[in-house]
Amino acid sequence: MEPYDRDLNVNQDLRGFTLGYGLAQLFGLGCVLMVVVWTSHYFGGFSGPSNPKTEFNYHPVFMVLGLVFLYGNGILVYRALRSERKSRLKLLHGALHALAFLSSVVALKTVFDSHNLASPPIPNLYSLHSWIGLLTVILFSAQLLCGFVAFLFPGVRQWLRAQYLPLHVYFGLTIFVLAVATALMGILEKLMFVLKGNYQTLPGEAVLGHMIALCMVCFAAMVVYLATRTSYRRTPLPEEATLPLQAHTPTD
Repeated sequence: MEPYDRDLNVNQDLRGFTLGYGLAQLFGLGCVLMVVVWTSHYFGGFSGPSNPKTEFNYHPVFMVLGLVFLYGNGILVYRALRSERKSRLKLLHGALHALAFLSSVVALKTVFDSHNLASPPIPNLYSLHSWIGLLTVILFSAQLLCGFVAFLFPGVRQWLRAQYLPLHVYFGLTIFVLAVATALMGILEKLMFVLKGNYQTLPGEAVLGHMIALCMVCFAAMVVYLATRTSYRRTPLPEEATLPLQAHTPTD
């Protein structure tokens, strides 16, 4: 058991957790599936660098998959799988965030390709969406690196881990909210670019885009709620109470 776990007097009450977690998965998977349909049906599908316009469509898919769905589920690992050993949860938490990082790299490559390979080329990093998006990816990368060093790298002192933990939890949720906000701006930007004056008539691609945005907001709200409600905290397993001190993990 962690030294700072011993001071926590958590009255665990899991009523509503299963429903909330199920709704979160429903909203999250709905976002990913609808983005795939949105880009394939209304915006020409997917291709490689030979067609920059449709290569761009990988960008929203991989960003929503990585920095929204996988990231959100990585945050919830400790509460969703509370009966698993902490060492396994720690590895799964890191793996989901690593996959989210790889997805964001693919998404960034495709958007830069779609701009640089267009004829004529499209300027990069000129919109508010791109600025906040790049900031979010940089912060997420730093968070991933710091989390790996603090909680998985051997030799880090326990008191340093304890001091860093609140920052790790705070920035984890903050960056997640930033990622969702950036995705919402991206949906709006795409609709305005494509529809221009027809946006006010609310055609099919606009309706589906709005549904994606609503599902994303609901998913984010459920993730933040489930991750911050004290009564949903994971309590150490009986066998963990006799283990040597180890790293406390985010949202544990």
